[in-house]
Amino acid sequence: MLRVTEMLRKKGVVDKFVEFYGPGVSNLSLADRATIANMAPEYGATMGFFPVDEETLRYLIGTGRSEELVELVARYCKEQGLFRTDEQPYPEFTDTLELDMSSVKPALAGPKRPQDRVDLADMKTMWNTALTAPVGPRGFGLAPDQVDARVAVSTAGREFELAHGHVVIAAITSCTNTSNPSVMIGAGLLAKKAVERGLDIKPWVKASMAPGSKVVTKYLEAAGLAPYLEALSFHTVGYGCTTCIGNSGPLPAAVSAGIKSGDLVAAAVLSGNRNFEGRISPDVRANFLASPPLVVAYAIAGTVNIDLDNEPLGYDPNGLPVFLKDIWPSQLEVRNTLRRALKPEMFREQYANVFDGNPQFNAVKVSGGDLFQWDPDSTYIKEPPFFTISKEVPPVKPITGARVLAFMPDSTTTDHISPAGDIAANSPAGKYLGERNVPRSEWNSYGSRRGNHEVMMRGTYANIRIKNQMLPGVEGGVTEYLPTGEVMPIWDAAERYQTDGTSLIVLAGKEYGTGSSRDWAAKGVWLQGVRAVIAESFERIHRSNLVGMGILPLQFQPGASAKGLGLTGHEQFEILGLSDDMQPRQTYIVRATNDDGAVVEFPVMSRVDTPVEVNYYKNGGILQTVLRRMAAN
Repeated sequence: MLRVTEMLRKKGVVDKFVEFYGPGVSNLSLADRATIANMAPEYGATMGFFPVDEETLRYLIGTGRSEELVELVARYCKEQGLFRTDEQPYPEFTDTLELDMSSVKPALAGPKRPQDRVDLADMKTMWNTALTAPVGPRGFGLAPDQVDARVAVSTAGREFELAHGHVVIAAITSCTNTSNPSVMIGAGLLAKKAVERGLDIKPWVKASMAPGSKVVTKYLEAAGLAPYLEALSFHTVGYGCTTCIGNSGPLPAAVSAGIKSGDLVAAAVLSGNRNFEGRISPDVRANFLASPPLVVAYAIAGTVNIDLDNEPLGYDPNGLPVFLKDIWPSQLEVRNTLRRALKPEMFREQYANVFDGNPQFNAVKVSGGDLFQWDPDSTYIKEPPFFTISKEVPPVKPITGARVLAFMPDSTTTDHISPAGDIAANSPAGKYLGERNVPRSEWNSYGSRRGNHEVMMRGTYANIRIKNQMLPGVEGGVTEYLPTGEVMPIWDAAERYQTDGTSLIVLAGKEYGTGSSRDWAAKGVWLQGVRAVIAESFERIHRSNLVGMGILPLQFQPGASAKGLGLTGHEQFEILGLSDDMQPRQTYIVRATNDDGAVVEFPVMSRVDTPVEVNYYKNGGILQTVLRRMAAN
């Protein structure tokens, strides 16, 4: 998965359909294929596709589907020419890449992006280079005299020292990897061998497991592996999105305080899809994606500053070293355990009562009726402003007198724009909840508050790791309110600009909007008053979401950039030529005027790519288009 993600991100597959073909496909389980395909947002493609073949049919049988259904799938795909075999000729593709699967090595990805793969054997070297490398996707910018920092910590009756690279979060998480039985069984077998050799996780590690399905619990129990995972503190905390989306919960107070006091670069190792800055935990700056067995291994090692090929994970009660290779399960062990523990009946049993099997959910009291009864005092679900529209479609006009709300660097993710995790106490969203007497312990996360636009628009650009280039060297969700030069939270500035009647734009670099297809990354920006984003390139999903909210995505001409044009974000902007006659991918002229009156003009291409999207934009977004159509009918 990580090798493919690295290859495709380097190739550049935004707006592309990626199909996997060749004889190597037959050697991949369906769960492996699903993991690779599900990473399409990470490598930037519209989709990743594996055709139906015999492995697909085996999966359907193995997960409890009826013989009649499996036969229907096979007949349909074969008669439509959609069934893949090794013998059939390959389709004709626009372009191809080749991966020799024998060259794939054990690897992780990080510390800040899923495409930054690093071989397991190179982790220690990479880590020590990253600490002092310039701040960026692969660097933390520490001074040489900061590298050996250590902080003494005492918690739960245990004393230890924290250092850079210590793994404080180890999480088997994500709907993707935890739905793959081979790697979950592998993690269980590794845990069993580790416990039998007398190993344990380090005291500073917060470990957890959140499978994507209750079936995982069933087959781990049937295999006798659940007790070993629990012995290493990998208890099942729930089923669904946890650490992978920032819902890991707080670290022990003493550990969190130690990280802050020593300004340590702490690490997390998780089996999720995404490791963007600020996503996993506010206390963790380095996040690595790894397979579930490696998550267990790093919890035992307690640090990413280790060469697991040549250094021991730990020592047994007799003081003898235990290496990763000593407890790594063989493929034969994994296969035999799977055959013994995983049965089709498990899937049939779990999914038979999917609609009524949760007593707590079924006990929720509802008012009934066709219309939802909005509670004005709710801090979770609040009537949004998106439903307020005029009957007449307002004309499309040039954007004038606009100011820059934020100037974002390359690879700005939707997590940077709209964080899903912790709500900071001193943030605008935190102040909003505090003013409504919501106890700090009940603030939860941005993801859980996404039904309340008041919280979400205050949380937009509130990621603690973003770097607004209007304020060089400053980290966090702040900007400069240009009329006065004051530095303040981005929401506070947006609110003041809206009071002034000032339109806003965002400047950005390459790959703006990578990562999750987070609708609030567009909704929140619109509610802050942003009417256009000018970037060097856009990720497909976020570009589409911007158009869907009536925000104009504009792309610099090839080779051009905000910095290359000498822009700082302190200018006033006009976007000329916008009118009701707009066409897909039309070229417009942007005029930027400095405070001293100097003018820079440059062409940009509208990334409103289709006639349908033009209609959305002219209506102010998808929702407005649909509501006006409903009203007209």
